Amino acid sequence: MAAPLKVCIVGSGNWGSAIARIVGGNARTLQRFATTVKMWVFEENVNGRKLTDIINTDHENVKYLPGYKLPDNVVAVPHLRDAAEGADLLVFVVPHQFIRGLCDEMVDCVSRTARGITLIKGIDEGPEGLKLISDIIREKMDIDVSVLMGANIANEVAAENFCETTIGSKSMENGLLFKELLQTPNFRITVVDDADTVELCGALKNIVAVGAGFCDGLRCGDNTKAAVIRLGLMEMIAFAKLFSKDGVVSSATFLESCGVADLITTCYGGRNRRVAEAFAKTGKTIEVLEQEMLNGQKLQGPATSAEVYHILKEKGLVDKFPLFAAVYQICFEGRPVREMISCLQSHPEHL
Repeated sequence: MAAPLKVCIVGSGNWGSAIARIVGGNARTLQRFATTVKMWVFEENVNGRKLTDIINTDHENVKYLPGYKLPDNVVAVPHLRDAAEGADLLVFVVPHQFIRGLCDEMVDCVSRTARGITLIKGIDEGPEGLKLISDIIREKMDIDVSVLMGANIANEVAAENFCETTIGSKSMENGLLFKELLQTPNFRITVVDDADTVELCGALKNIVAVGAGFCDGLRCGDNTKAAVIRLGLMEMIAFAKLFSKDGVVSSATFLESCGVADLITTCYGGRNRRVAEAFAKTGKTIEVLEQEMLNGQKLQGPATSAEVYHILKEKGLVDKFPLFAAVYQICFEGRPVREMISCLQSHPEHL
């Protein structure tokens, strides 16, 4: 029998800790996986104690996922190379702006036969334009990378409320392996091969959620938010078609959890909507609100809107994506929040 597969979770924030509960539980019961799961934790002091010590002693990430116990076979490791050394399966769940540096740090301590899955919702702007996070990991580490995206608010997953999610994988064998590692009775997974679209959905829906939050801050009501969701979905589909490597995008992927379901839940819950609502009501900057409201977590929507906007501007396509553009301009260029509504009124979908 093959040796059990060693798992490393790269990241330990709100979502990383929620996933660690699932991975730790499955690794303890499924013989295919090594019982001990290493989780890389960016070391911080919390109430005078190291966060890794708190997790390893009290089995709780008191900063990012308070109130939920982690399985005692999940071991917090403060040094990334120590956590990743010899791992067969790597679960990436960190803010997208850190991924390049982390890959550089661990590249020579992970075998090329290892497999990765990214839960990171964001994209990167490379010299050639759009760069998917999975592509960055794949190129830097020379390993196969799947993606997991879905309507998965971390605290609800941690509370074991029922939800669905989507794994996109260019290798169905690897997608099914990660399904085995991550699925539970209340965390149900569909595996599809349209991995790039799955990943784009996870990134782009955060931009739409910022727009939904602006409308909440303006007290526009549910009809307006429904329009934001629909028009945002149309822009997500158009963007995916423009930037897919072969121009082929399966519309069915948008009906998976990674698509319309994730879009809806993020526009009604989630930190991007919440901070955008506060932005509209208070006039404070995104950076200030992030510090005040998120307890050290990072916001993905505004950063992704900036990357998308720069890509669209480079290609002369800003006018075709008025909702994406408005979110960027309101966040970063001082455009008034109320112009979110004029962007909806004059959207090309209505012409």
